[in-house]
Amino acid sequence: MRKPIYKVPKYENLKEMLEKSGQIYSDRPAYLFKTEELGKFRKITHKQFREEINCLGTALIDMGLKDKRIAVISENRYEWGLAYLAVATGTGVIVPLDKALPDNEIESLILRSEVEAIFYSNQYDTIMNEIKAKNNSNIKYFISMDLEKETNGIYSQSELINKGKKLIENGNREFLDAKINNEEMGIMLFTSGTTAMSKAVMLSHKNICTNLFDIASTIKVDENDVFLSFLPLHHTFECTTGFLYPVLSGSAIAFCEGIRHIADNIKEYQVTAMVSVPILFEAMYKKVMKGIEKKGKLEAVQKGIKISQFLLKFGIDIRKKIFKEIHDNLGGKARVFVAGGAALDPEAEKGFNDLGFAMYQGYGLTESSPVIAAEDDKYRRLGSIGKAFPSLDVKIVEPNEEGIGELVAKGPSIMLGYYNNEEATKEAIDEEGWLHTGDLARIDKDGYIFISGRKKFVIVLKNGKNIYPEELETLVNKIEGIKESFVYGKPEDDGDYKICAKIVYDKELVGEIYGTLEEEKLKELIWQEVKKVNKTMPAYKYIREINITDEDLIKTTTQKIKRFEEIKTVL
Repeated sequence: MRKPIYKVPKYENLKEMLEKSGQIYSDRPAYLFKTEELGKFRKITHKQFREEINCLGTALIDMGLKDKRIAVISENRYEWGLAYLAVATGTGVIVPLDKALPDNEIESLILRSEVEAIFYSNQYDTIMNEIKAKNNSNIKYFISMDLEKETNGIYSQSELINKGKKLIENGNREFLDAKINNEEMGIMLFTSGTTAMSKAVMLSHKNICTNLFDIASTIKVDENDVFLSFLPLHHTFECTTGFLYPVLSGSAIAFCEGIRHIADNIKEYQVTAMVSVPILFEAMYKKVMKGIEKKGKLEAVQKGIKISQFLLKFGIDIRKKIFKEIHDNLGGKARVFVAGGAALDPEAEKGFNDLGFAMYQGYGLTESSPVIAAEDDKYRRLGSIGKAFPSLDVKIVEPNEEGIGELVAKGPSIMLGYYNNEEATKEAIDEEGWLHTGDLARIDKDGYIFISGRKKFVIVLKNGKNIYPEELETLVNKIEGIKESFVYGKPEDDGDYKICAKIVYDKELVGEIYGTLEEEKLKELIWQEVKKVNKTMPAYKYIREINITDEDLIKTTTQKIKRFEEIKTVL
């Protein structure tokens, strides 16, 4: 078990975290919003944020929602965080819903979670009006984030905050003095997947706060940091690391305006920290390197990397000075990037670190609140996910001759179980309390964890050899002009599998790189590049067939490939 690097306070629940961190960082900005004047921001301080949480929570209890389940669904915005913490820190159980689900699935999850109120933005007006008209759910209160006042039985979030303020002024302390049971379910989260497959994960305050302590004690951020919130907030990776962690640390949060605006938003808000999925950081790195190449500065940068790496051995860090132009292109303040949700290309990780950015890879599951392991300044090994967090034990179950087996984890951040699904809970958590992650991994002699791929996606050949699709995809994705790929096994008549790849090319780049947009010619040129990749691997791993497309792969809202959906498109 690794030891914490930084000494940080340990909070028992989110209410205590809000109160005590709020006293320290009261006047610091918690949220930044653009104004019409360039470079000028509207700020909400940590004190204001906490006061509005108290007002909203007080109003919710006054409405009879104490100990009830309350859902929240919207794009990433201030009101989402307000609703989440107003429910979680004294009212009841918060149920964040996936903003990208189709209407029928949203309705299904509302019914399954038995929520009695829901916060939502105006883009969900239609589905909420339909659910209200059907009157087939437990929902008593529909609360709009956008209405200024109650309209046609739909409550206004801002009006409820004002109502709660008056209640507190008149002596109502029901929310302020509410006691939290740290061991009981405080958060209900649905895993990604179709409605039939998604499971409701039950997390307690103890689960979340243990994970927050682990994050804070290994990766340092403070009141001077600005986070760019990009991944959907309902996803536990963004919620814990990109929302609750900045709130705990006194940092500021700014909301990304969309994938096309990331670079601009990083500059505008002077972003210092960002949590996202590997595909985004890989694209950012490719863009940075392409820009360097176009300016004819690649050789100078490579020379600069060699010099700075040599000086680092003596504790001298000049990377930000040498690569000032690159840092300025990313706003000049960016320092911490954390990737999670899938494997990060080691080239992008090493590249960002060489240029003076702290690029960490983390790993976890909704069921573990979510982070199980991560790299940091002290514990880093290229290609690994770092070491297990201080509060967790990990081990490999039934390792093969290469030491690869299923990764399991145990500790206080592991979920309580799946709601109303004892069978699935027993499958996930064994009798000794080990969470079976479903991921194949190996742990080296120093405790660094290397993920090979999902247990259920591994392709087992007739000769007993294992192919991990994710490993091959990382290599294919490095081919110039390739956006992403999907590796799969095509069943053969002899009972074996042919390794194939569906490759998504970047239409804007391939013409310039390969001199053609004609699909057959392009396919042949890309195939030649794949053959070069093959030569770097044992013959049994060779990709034998490819098909190409410029259409993106089918993915979840957190950019993971929906492999079971993709396989239907190719077989």
